[in-house]
Amino acid sequence: MPTIPNLSISPDKVAFVVNKVHQYEMESSEPELLSDLTDDDTVHGSSGGRGANTDRAELASFIQGLNVDEQIDLVALMWLGRGDGGLENWDELRAQAAQAHNNRTAAYLIETPMLGDYLEEALPEFGLSLEDFEESI
Repeated sequence: MPTIPNLSISPDKVAFVVNKVHQYEMESSEPELLSDLTDDDTVHGSSGGRGANTDRAELASFIQGLNVDEQIDLVALMWLGRGDGGLENWDELRAQAAQAHNNRTAAYLIETPMLGDYLEEALPEFGLSLEDFEESI
């Protein structure tokens, strides 16, 4: 079994991104579902000013707030989950992500269809599961 590389980004942060992406995707594709949901933090009959645009901005801000190594790992994890490589060539994936890194990393990630699914697929490669971190989100 290959040695599992260390990640620069914490699994908690990856789980946060996955959950935000899924929430953003749900709100973008099916806003009528949200109008039926109630939340203790919202005023009756209002979404509390939140919506797909707010979640996208929050997600972009979160990703932009990550350090460069964390952003690189996030891109490499997305590529790993997408099937662009395996754990055995993690160093290559990470090197490619480092070479491609720029100030549009957040936009690149957010605009990638199925980002949350890809990140979720990559976590088990590191012996992790999204369920391990759901309580902390």
